[in-house]
Amino acid sequence: MAIFCPMTTHDYDSAARARIVAAFAAVYVVWGSTYLAIRYAVASMPPLLMAGSRFAISGAILYAWARARGAARPTAAEWRTAAITGFLLICIGNGSVAWAERRVPSGLAALLVAVVPLWMVLLDWIRPGGTRPRAAVVAGVIIGLVGLVVLVGRDTLTGGAGGDGGGVDALGAGVLVAASMSWAIGSVFNRHGARPDSAAMSTALQMLGGSVALIALGFALGETNRVAMGSITVASWVGWIYLVTFGALVGFTAYIYLLRTVSPAKASTYAYVNPVVAVVLGWAVAGESVTPRTVLAAAIILGGVAMITIARGRRVTVSGESRLAGVDRSGA
Repeated sequence: MAIFCPMTTHDYDSAARARIVAAFAAVYVVWGSTYLAIRYAVASMPPLLMAGSRFAISGAILYAWARARGAARPTAAEWRTAAITGFLLICIGNGSVAWAERRVPSGLAALLVAVVPLWMVLLDWIRPGGTRPRAAVVAGVIIGLVGLVVLVGRDTLTGGAGGDGGGVDALGAGVLVAASMSWAIGSVFNRHGARPDSAAMSTALQMLGGSVALIALGFALGETNRVAMGSITVASWVGWIYLVTFGALVGFTAYIYLLRTVSPAKASTYAYVNPVVAVVLGWAVAGESVTPRTVLAAAIILGGVAMITIARGRRVTVSGESRLAGVDRSGA
């Protein structure tokens, strides 16, 4: 006869550790891989409509999930904040990443987006009643900006021909920098606006608000007239489905679990792991070039971001994805 043996405390600890490890793996790898998924999706899909449709579906699923778990119905003020932050984070932030990845490799896009914490520190400093950063944070900002200059290269900044062969497309780089700044502005605004208590509901509202703006902008720019449904490749559909499911839903759920289980400082380490994952995947899967300058710039940028994260001692507030592509982020 089988004998029922209840789980011991050690068994519970092991199960909890396994869940934490799995959640970190999801946030690190899944959010880091969204940049590569975006690259494949926009290869034959119009970038703004691609991003708008994925966030509309992801946002609707998250909204239903949050309501099913007891989240209150959003107020008019919360919808208004979500519309503004969704426009800044999702439409301008992530939409620009989708557009720029037709001109810039996915790994470089992730590195350019990784400077979001730098802009957030500066914006939080210069806003009315802002907080002056500590010396270590300022040092991190300076280091990160130096890394940004190294990454884009002298030729990109001066409009030259890229004599070392490692220059970044100037327009694509400029759009990505603007995207990271928009993400930072939206993140700072979101701290002070009306937000639901539920993090899932807050992110769902931002996704829905941003998706409306993306789809409207895509129609306004005539994206529907440029690509026929029959011309969309299987690889683009796989990338789109991956972004809807894993990029938004799995990654976000794992991140929320980490915020409730580990310290905010540990959870926020995705900010400087995702770009590394994106660069490696872009090189290994899509054959993107990784030059010595890219490696050096990555080390400098991520070192600066790590300094900011550690010195501030608190989580940088971003939306559930980031991958500006993280927030996604912002690529996310």
